[in-house]
Amino acid sequence: MVDGTEKENYSGKTGFFYLGYLPIAVTKGAEMTDEETVDEILGGSLKIRQSQRGYRFNLDSLVLAHFVSLKSRSVNLDIGCGNGILALVLSRRYAQSRWYGLEVQEGLALLAQKNVEQNGLELRVIIDRGDVRDIKKIYQPHSFDHVVFNPPYRKINSGRMNPLPEKAVARHEISGSLEYFLAAARYALKPKGRVFAIYPATRLVELICLFRKQDIEPKRMKLVFSDAASDAEFVLVEGRKGSREELKMEPPLFIYEEPKKYTQTMKNIFNDLALPPELSDG
Repeated sequence: MVDGTEKENYSGKTGFFYLGYLPIAVTKGAEMTDEETVDEILGGSLKIRQSQRGYRFNLDSLVLAHFVSLKSRSVNLDIGCGNGILALVLSRRYAQSRWYGLEVQEGLALLAQKNVEQNGLELRVIIDRGDVRDIKKIYQPHSFDHVVFNPPYRKINSGRMNPLPEKAVARHEISGSLEYFLAAARYALKPKGRVFAIYPATRLVELICLFRKQDIEPKRMKLVFSDAASDAEFVLVEGRKGSREELKMEPPLFIYEEPKKYTQTMKNIFNDLALPPELSDG
């Protein structure tokens, strides 16, 4: 499935709107540097090593992970995997799945590989360093059942560019945009394969146009709101390669019922993701 000519294999993001209060426990782990933390998430079921000052995953990754639905024994690709959070959560949730994570930044790819090893998932998660725009040099076509991504969504000339390169590349369309991610997904997916993504609600029209440009039909969507009084911030979307038109709009997701207090739906998401694999949806 992988030819390895234009990648570095480490086996042997984007920020959400401000949510804060992600339920994590910060611990000291073995062989940590002063620039890293190890955060226990989902009731301690996973330990995620992260940079103190650089890119750190946020609630968007967990919301997307819960939205994803996989086939049993599937082979899957996380494009722009960052520190590996999506592949780690989903490989645990779907115990028979296998994962490849593609990350352009060397520091994040190394962190992702550390996280794979720290959580004992070396046999099921492989981290590759490479550019989404060069996917044809990295993987064979039609190799994956599902592709997931949380792409950079800030245009290069919009807003202040973060002075830290790791954060800037994760948040701004410097090394990739939704269009590149979808083109890569079309190449990598098997016929009728599925894409799962999260993207700003303000760019929903663009998202639908770009999905259809790559012959990936949006099949399921869910709008995400900070609270009941706010506008939609993000949209979760599932698309199917080569599918016919028919879209299911799911009930919206509200993160907070009041400041600093999650809704019951959001608490249920945390609980579902923390379940042992044999009791989860996977």
